[in-house]
Amino acid sequence: MIEKNYQPADIESRMSRLWEDAGAFRAGRPERRDAEPFTIVIPPPNVTGSLHMGHALNNTLQDILCRFQRMRGRDVLWQPGTDHAGIATQMVVERQLMERQQPGRREMGRAKFLERVWQWKAESGGVIVNQLKRLGASCDWSRERFTMDEGLSRAVVKVFVELHREGLIYKDKRLVNWDPRLLTAISDLEVQQIEVKGSLWYLRYPIEGKTFNPDDPKTFIVVATTRPETMLGDTAVAVHPDNDNLGHLIGQHVILPLVGRRIPIVGDDYADPEKGSGAVKITPAHDFNDFEVGKRHGLPQINVFDKEGCLSLVDNEDYLRGLPEGSENFAAELNNVDRFAARKQIVARLENFGFLERIEPNTHMVPHGDRSGVVIEPFLTDQWYVDAKTMAQPAIAAVRSGATMFVPKNWEKTYFEWMENIQPWCISRQLWWGHQIPAWYGPDGKAFVAETEEEAVGHALGYYVEQEVITPEQGREMALDPAKREGFITRDEDVLDTWFSSALWPFSTLGWPDDETDVDRYYPTDVLVTGWDIIFFWVARMMMMGLHFRKQVPFSTVYIHRLVRDEKGAKMSKSKGNVIDPLGVIDDYGADALRFALARGAAHSHDIKLSSQLVETNRNFATKLWNACRFAEMNECGKPDGFDPTKAKETLNRWIAHETSRATREVTEAIESYRFNDAANAIYRFVWNVYCDWYLELAKPVLLGADGAAKSETRAMVAWARDEILKLLHPFMPFITEELWAVTARRAGLLALAAWSRKPVQPSAEQLALMSNPNDPVIPPVIVALDADDFSDPAAEAEIGWVVDLVTAIRSVRAEMNIPPATLTPLVLSGVSAETRERAQRWNEVVRRMARLSEISFASDAPQGAVQLLVRGEIASLPLKGVIDLSAEKLRLDKEIAKADADIKRVDAKLSNEKFVANAPEEIVEEEKEKREAAMERKARILEALERLKKAS
Repeated sequence: MIEKNYQPADIESRMSRLWEDAGAFRAGRPERRDAEPFTIVIPPPNVTGSLHMGHALNNTLQDILCRFQRMRGRDVLWQPGTDHAGIATQMVVERQLMERQQPGRREMGRAKFLERVWQWKAESGGVIVNQLKRLGASCDWSRERFTMDEGLSRAVVKVFVELHREGLIYKDKRLVNWDPRLLTAISDLEVQQIEVKGSLWYLRYPIEGKTFNPDDPKTFIVVATTRPETMLGDTAVAVHPDNDNLGHLIGQHVILPLVGRRIPIVGDDYADPEKGSGAVKITPAHDFNDFEVGKRHGLPQINVFDKEGCLSLVDNEDYLRGLPEGSENFAAELNNVDRFAARKQIVARLENFGFLERIEPNTHMVPHGDRSGVVIEPFLTDQWYVDAKTMAQPAIAAVRSGATMFVPKNWEKTYFEWMENIQPWCISRQLWWGHQIPAWYGPDGKAFVAETEEEAVGHALGYYVEQEVITPEQGREMALDPAKREGFITRDEDVLDTWFSSALWPFSTLGWPDDETDVDRYYPTDVLVTGWDIIFFWVARMMMMGLHFRKQVPFSTVYIHRLVRDEKGAKMSKSKGNVIDPLGVIDDYGADALRFALARGAAHSHDIKLSSQLVETNRNFATKLWNACRFAEMNECGKPDGFDPTKAKETLNRWIAHETSRATREVTEAIESYRFNDAANAIYRFVWNVYCDWYLELAKPVLLGADGAAKSETRAMVAWARDEILKLLHPFMPFITEELWAVTARRAGLLALAAWSRKPVQPSAEQLALMSNPNDPVIPPVIVALDADDFSDPAAEAEIGWVVDLVTAIRSVRAEMNIPPATLTPLVLSGVSAETRERAQRWNEVVRRMARLSEISFASDAPQGAVQLLVRGEIASLPLKGVIDLSAEKLRLDKEIAKADADIKRVDAKLSNEKFVANAPEEIVEEEKEKREAAMERKARILEALERLKKAS
């Protein structure tokens, strides 16, 4: 028996246990060993993380695909796992040590600290996995991987060593995003641009050979900077070659204020003549753009900061080289001073000597570490790099050839823009938690890259014997006795960027390089579901690694989903206080309601606006389904063995078979095309409008009537359509559908493993040519030809569809005209066909009851004072004279038109204001556009109602 009330919490925990006990989601189940595989790798969440709404959307969409393909008979592998999250995990454990007043990382030492991290991982690292299970993620949890587990670590080492051997990994001194608090390089994704109200300092740089006079512009050149403390590392001033005012200075030199360094004035397009003073200071060691200018002009790179963001001038050979006598005192005065404190001192000194022309307020974006919160410093340091430009070429070609396709297709442009302008990929991090770089250094700093320390020792000893640094006898002794080579070579302390190990995820998780059995079966994967922000950081790098090491693209399709925003369209953030916790939503409304809300909003073209009211609407939908199944159960609706819906006699039952088949086709084709919102909305409409509101309502007289063939058939058809609904809905709302399947289907076996309602048939080339849609800017629809499971019945649809359309049209007019529910109105069918007359007579009682009619009559022409409705090409009239005041109703509708026009005018005034569009947040502009669209739709409905009134007058 189905319980009276729908309680998602009870169902969800019970169904989760049921699936787990049955091993429902295991890849390679015995009955599917010969089935075609379908593979998705989960974007591994951080082991420190907890479920947020982006995870909820991403994993809901993956789960829809996996459950759909599993029901279609595919051998589905949804590969789960988590990322070790180098910086985040290290911070969590260090914070824990501090809170417990225990020794810190440095005091503990590397080995003890890493033991502590692994302990934390064992105790607390599985939180997000359990949260994904609450969401209903049907991963093969028996295969869960971790980017630091033994197998994946071997894969990382092998890849590093092989790429180094091929010259695709190397060490270089370049600028990186440096976090002065965490003391490590970080990726662009870990940098947050924050708008800051700062200043723009205009500085006078004296021109060499002229006596500096702050009142004589001919004796100096002005540069503007937001970071005056970096001037100590300036090695040039740049002017645009076409700058009419300053171009003549190119080739001359200036004397760097306070420092005394002689630096050139170079001509470079980077200097914008229209911006600031038209001249820019060039500090190659402290600005990414300046670094590139410096390379073009062969400028020295002078790093004036240490790793903690303090000035480092004493004993800094690069800084001191070529400076006049006395510079040591200035260097000593500022040495070890924090960069922001130094800024104040430097600005004060520049002002004292007349080098400061003016200061202007300046609001600009400043990079901050997203975890540390401190200002990020472009920092010149030795790091390990991947030759990304070389590795990107096959990855670019793969997308251009269609081997990998982006959905929506417009994201390919973003991919190409990033890939075609790619820079060397910095893969080293100054952390302890992560994959330690497999490189060892000899006494002269030479690096030996190898998979094991023993292998590195062998390379080093051979090299130093050849160089006569050690004798062959010493080499043999060191090889035989580890104690004798103690300190001879030391391992690189840095670890690899977490994106490096994640780039191997599609094949390392399958056992590569140790065992390629699963790699051969499940690689390449079928689709990757992810967000646009990591197309470069993860998607592109998986493409590079997959093509390089497996000679195949890692996935044939990359589906890029949009963001989940709050109900007003604003991006969720803790600072705004508008973050929606998915676990809280699940507690309140159930996982199925949240999943369905996300799926219904997951359109290609816009972000999802989520609110508790929206989730509640989908919870109401679940309740509607629950009650419909209870109604069927109470009316003893069951599907007899061998029941064939195609043999139904009753028109109503043939109609629901037709509509079920159409809904199945719509849902199937929409999922195949990654149009998740279309699929979810199609099943929503079918369940709520077609099955519940129409079929069950129209079937009630039969179900409540006398026993007989019609009643038996209707009971069976109600149950058949219900079971088909549970199949269609299962990928979206797995918990409630599995529960209802277990209670109502009365058969052994899980719904999660049941056969989908419609099997795909490969369309012919002719069909594809005829049915494709080249005008679709997003993606051509995937066409699936009809098969034996298609229960098309045009005759049944014509009859029942007419009833539905007629009642719907009458209800719409009654609502438009404010006709009270208790008021019954007559209906006149004017000049209709004999077929329609017969239908009206067959369904007379039903139509009168559902449309609130006093009678149905027939006439050759529409009566005077009647509102005319066009229903499937024929006229139906509602005589309203005497029922409502037509003149008063016209006045009311005129007022409604005026309100709609005022709303449209108000929005148009905002949207035509360029300042409003340019400065208002994106979500506010979108909200105004939606208001206009709603007002236009409202106006169109009112105009239609007015037109009907005119004809009735």
